[in-house]
Amino acid sequence: MVDTMAAIGPDELGPKRVEGSIARQILGTAWRSTGFRIGFTVFVLLLLASAIVPEISPYEATKMNMKARFLPPLFLGENWSWAHPLGTDQLGRDMLLRCLVGLRYSLFIGVTTVALMFIVGCGLGLLSGFKGGWWDTAIMRLTDAQLSIPMIILAITILGVSKPTVPTIILVLGLSGWPLYARVARSAAVAERGKEYVRGLRVVGAGDWRILLLFAAPNILPPIAFVAVLDIARIMIFEAILGFLGLGIQPPTPSFGTIISDARKYLINAWWIATSPGVFLAVALTSINLMGAALEKARNKIYGGA
Repeated sequence: MVDTMAAIGPDELGPKRVEGSIARQILGTAWRSTGFRIGFTVFVLLLLASAIVPEISPYEATKMNMKARFLPPLFLGENWSWAHPLGTDQLGRDMLLRCLVGLRYSLFIGVTTVALMFIVGCGLGLLSGFKGGWWDTAIMRLTDAQLSIPMIILAITILGVSKPTVPTIILVLGLSGWPLYARVARSAAVAERGKEYVRGLRVVGAGDWRILLLFAAPNILPPIAFVAVLDIARIMIFEAILGFLGLGIQPPTPSFGTIISDARKYLINAWWIATSPGVFLAVALTSINLMGAALEKARNKIYGGA
């Protein structure tokens, strides 16, 4: 049987690989979109700024300087300073650095959480749809139970009784959001299971695991992965909400939610403290949404609107 499979080759039994790499196709189609290029450029600039500027700056995001309290942004008021382009907060900390460090944590939590959701959800969904039987029943019942609990409620409940750290936040949000990926992956796996190449591979002796890992998964997962880009923005919003409620990254480490929460009492006299992280978050979310929308359109175009 193994010799027969080697003689036939994966190109004859597998899904139509004449398309080439599905990932390359989707990326190539999306790159022709102006929105994707703008979003990608802005996202890369924000990523580089959050990674580099805090490391080379002579100031620290958490270091207090009471003599520099409430300095306004450039060209606003009388006491603005070139050293603090976005001004300082109530404790004299540089707002540009605090926003960039907050963006760093927000992006890290967003990307890592979506990766965890994708791995767990798609893994269980593929197993459920491809194996069927009691596998399908058990995994789908677990998915239904998880979907009955809203993500934000589960996150608040768990983080409220534990110490909110970055790994804990990622784990809680990741394990709360995997069922959506499981359902999408299961639907795709069920459709893939009935295709001719799967039956052909089984005829020549290939087992379910080999078909799933070597042939079906590479054909199913790339479109789901690209659509998942939009979820990064959603997780970043959840992270900011948790920070605002005091259940996110704990001070003195800056995060968007905690900065905005602490700045509420200064909205009239020092509005830039709350506005700066809001603007950074809005720009980051817009860039991600532009890329995600272009990737989703490219995916739908390649799959004929599927």
